[in-house]
Amino acid sequence: MIELKQQFPQLSESCLVDLKEAVNYIQTKTNELLVREGEYANKAFFILEGSARAYYLKEGKDITDWFALENDFISAIVSFFSAEPSPHFIETLEPSKLLVISKDAIEELAIKHADFEVLYRQIITNTMLQQQRRLNAILFQRAENRYHQMLDNYPGITQRVPLTHIASYLGITLETLSRIRGKLLKS
Repeated sequence: MIELKQQFPQLSESCLVDLKEAVNYIQTKTNELLVREGEYANKAFFILEGSARAYYLKEGKDITDWFALENDFISAIVSFFSAEPSPHFIETLEPSKLLVISKDAIEELAIKHADFEVLYRQIITNTMLQQQRRLNAILFQRAENRYHQMLDNYPGITQRVPLTHIASYLGITLETLSRIRGKLLKS
């Protein structure tokens, strides 16, 4: 209960009791798949420690489109919200400690506890805004600006995540990423 209270101080005690019953705690290794393409993904993952990414395979290319670090949620959102097979994989990028909650449990908690419903809406809104900002960055910003924005959003990510995943997240080649990083080291 104490850990949940620290993670979600805005929730009432009764909500925290119900939340504790609804979540499962898991520990994973590096590169452990939480969701596979084609699966029905009805779970959300909250990262206590570690990191994860959502990615898909397109014409043999591995394309990362979401990172999650400590205190972030991650899910195969297309499948989670539409009940369709997931186009994404979700994998851990380092040993991780996660809370796992089903969509049904989330819906029940949101109905029963207004404070949880507010938190759920905030998480959905933040996720939508994050994805929209990433799309806008890819469409309208230079690669170097996208890199700086990623560093602002995910401090320390370059020490924790393989550069190939970072390059695909930014929509650039590994060579372009190396040039951008080289320029920063020189300045």
